[in-house]
Amino acid sequence: MRYARIIFGMVLVMMAFAASPSQAVDDTAEPAEAERPRVGLVLGGGGARGAAHVGVLLELERMQVPVDAIAATSMGAIVGGLYAMGMSADELQGLVGSMDWAGTLSDDPPRKDLSFRRKQDNAEFPIDVEVGLRGTDLVLPKGAIQGQKLDLVLRELTLPVSHIRNFDNLATPFRAVASDIETGDAYVLANGDLATAIRASMSVPGVFAPVRIDGHLLVDGGLVGNLPVNIMEEMGVDVIIAVNVEFPLYSPEELESVVAISEQMLTILVRKETLRQIDRLDEEDFLITPELGTYGSSNFADIVTTVEPGIQAVLDQAERLSALAVDNETWAAYLAQRRLPPEPDSQLAFVRVTDDGELAPRVLESKLTVKKGDPIDPDVLADNAERLYGLQLYEKVDYRLVEENGGTGIVYRAVPKSWGPTFLQFGVQLEDDFDGSTGFNVAARVTRAAINSLGAEWRNDFRLGTDPAIRTEFYQPLSFDSRLFVAPQAEFRQDNFDVFLDGDAVSRARITRGEVALDAGREISNVGEFRVGVYRGQGNARVTVGAPVPSDDFNSGGVYARLRFDTLDNAYFPRHGLYMDVLWSMSRQTLGADDNFDTIEGEFSNTWSRGKNSLQLGLAYASTLDSDSAFQDYFRLGGFLSLSGLRRGQISGPHAALARLVYYRRIGDTTGGILDTPVYLGVSAEAGNTWQLRSEMSFDSMIVNGSLFTGIDTFLGPIFLGAGLSEDGESNFYLFIGSLRR
Repeated sequence: MRYARIIFGMVLVMMAFAASPSQAVDDTAEPAEAERPRVGLVLGGGGARGAAHVGVLLELERMQVPVDAIAATSMGAIVGGLYAMGMSADELQGLVGSMDWAGTLSDDPPRKDLSFRRKQDNAEFPIDVEVGLRGTDLVLPKGAIQGQKLDLVLRELTLPVSHIRNFDNLATPFRAVASDIETGDAYVLANGDLATAIRASMSVPGVFAPVRIDGHLLVDGGLVGNLPVNIMEEMGVDVIIAVNVEFPLYSPEELESVVAISEQMLTILVRKETLRQIDRLDEEDFLITPELGTYGSSNFADIVTTVEPGIQAVLDQAERLSALAVDNETWAAYLAQRRLPPEPDSQLAFVRVTDDGELAPRVLESKLTVKKGDPIDPDVLADNAERLYGLQLYEKVDYRLVEENGGTGIVYRAVPKSWGPTFLQFGVQLEDDFDGSTGFNVAARVTRAAINSLGAEWRNDFRLGTDPAIRTEFYQPLSFDSRLFVAPQAEFRQDNFDVFLDGDAVSRARITRGEVALDAGREISNVGEFRVGVYRGQGNARVTVGAPVPSDDFNSGGVYARLRFDTLDNAYFPRHGLYMDVLWSMSRQTLGADDNFDTIEGEFSNTWSRGKNSLQLGLAYASTLDSDSAFQDYFRLGGFLSLSGLRRGQISGPHAALARLVYYRRIGDTTGGILDTPVYLGVSAEAGNTWQLRSEMSFDSMIVNGSLFTGIDTFLGPIFLGAGLSEDGESNFYLFIGSLRR
């Protein structure tokens, strides 16, 4: 009985008074305040269901029931840890309701923080899966989510107590429970870094990557102690309030699928230990079980609806709990000692980056905007961590404030991907007009990253399908700031397309070419690059289906300059930003080409949004200067959003122009919560043409087309289903999957 020592103390006092009956009593002395029982709060895990803990805290505060210690697991560790550091229940309720849970519980950094080369990867290889390659073995990440954004959110929230290493020194003593995945034992976190402890306690295996602390690989504490009553008993409290938010067992009627049965099995395993913990509660303790029904543990979209059941569960036991309530004076003193310490307002004494990989610290420091002497701004500190994470070389980039020599500095820690440094990405592209014109390609990109201290990369692309290709490039920065670079490269590819006459496909052509090039250039921050290069190649053009014609061999060679910008927030359904790609190529006989001629190609798009509505203006222009280019260098139009009423590549020529205006609106999601898949409805107006002579180019000769489409932003990339219509009545229906960049 935990009241034993209180009773024993009272007996000793009575004995003392009995032993000295002649001692005078001081009538002027104030009566001693009765010692109140110490209250311990146990918060169990349950995913999104754990927001009910906020409701419990709201009602306990309203009743003026103080909490003297907290032990928690998983989602309970988030709520409990933040409350233990000094947040109020009202502040927690505001946080739960305002947090972007779908964004926080993902790894994708804002596209603006990606380096330009990673933006290329994102646009050209849209399948949202990255694996490592070691020899012939594929290496998978340790979790579907590395927790980068969640780590930064927890870091920012706990920044005021980042200097506290012993959790007994928080406003409320705290323990987080995790599971040692190597031994299967519970691991109690009583000191260290609060943000890391919370993160470890909620690392659901297979979903979140585990966290290594002091040599222990830790995952979600729910595996071994989802309701850690035993841990609270060790914290020396008198009364325990345990809040259980576990998912209930399915009824027999609901066990009709493999998924349901698997979930039931996991619930049973967790529930057995929870029941053992509940059996440890004494008569004076409290078990609170909010009525959450079958509310899903992953349903973060409606998470605020779980707060009210937490409030009601406390009200159901209000009569008993009122015995723990304190008077106004005691409550005011309790709140005063829980007040959050002020956030540090001094200037940064130093800025450092630590990295266990190959890159020199100066390379990473060059990516930061925060400098020595800057004020300590949590938003800026987190933004710079995202910039380093945007290099996509690290599974985690965290930061900590460190006290050294009387000053406060920041240390960023970048942890290289455990499945690197060779990464494999995938892409698929399908364009089908349901009328015999189909293009289909599957592609893979193998990138060997961080080859040396300056951040060299070796990129290899492989594509199979309608337009097979192999391409390799070695990208070598020349300075620690990664601005200047050289990039030797080689490419072999085939382009297969229909040749049209009066709108009918009369033959099929194949152009095969191989080229080598040497580029030099400069990065423009992380939004673009400029490069110049010299190239030399050979090729062959022939008809593979249709009237046989002699094969036409050709030689290419020359110099070129290319400028690219990309500030889009999304490569496929942007809400804002611009994209620009301008290429000037000079074919010269002195460098091995058959003819002297120049070509200029340019593409530009800009997007604006308001609410769920987006409007995109796109312009494209291509022309051959000084001479007419050969057939293999023609520009082609036709296909989805490229004169949608025409078939893929239906018109071609040495000169081309296209303008399009695209409107789309986000109309909903195919799912809800974290794994939402945005759905769009859109319409386009397009005008353009190709010409044999530049003198023929005019607005009067432009062809007007349009389309109506539905788009879905999936992990495979964008999927479009649409209908295109030309001004002369031609129409096409489209299924388009993958990158729109042809």
